[in-house]
Amino acid sequence: MSRIATVLILLAAAALEAGGDALIRAGLHTNASRPRILMFGAAAIVLFAYGWTVNAPPWDFGKLLGLYVVFFFAIAQLLSWLVFKQAPSTTILIGGTLIVAGGIVISLAKT
Repeated sequence: MSRIATVLILLAAAALEAGGDALIRAGLHTNASRPRILMFGAAAIVLFAYGWTVNAPPWDFGKLLGLYVVFFFAIAQLLSWLVFKQAPSTTILIGGTLIVAGGIVISLAKT
């Protein structure tokens, strides 16, 4: 599998996982029963798609975990900011910088 395909699959998986989590969060904070059930159902489908996407390719996921965590963190923060109107704090940005640095170290390792 090419490096670009791997990155795109990991990016899609991170978007699905963060999106599914956001649907659950939105459903939990919705008072009406029908929208809540629809959000939970959509979340189940999206999170299943995440699980399939990240596990279907024939790769050693442990080696790609660093890059995946970077994508998940970035997408989760973007969703938090855009959907839930929660801008990242200074401590989140500092921690995120460490996450990105760790992802780079893991991704560039020759093991």
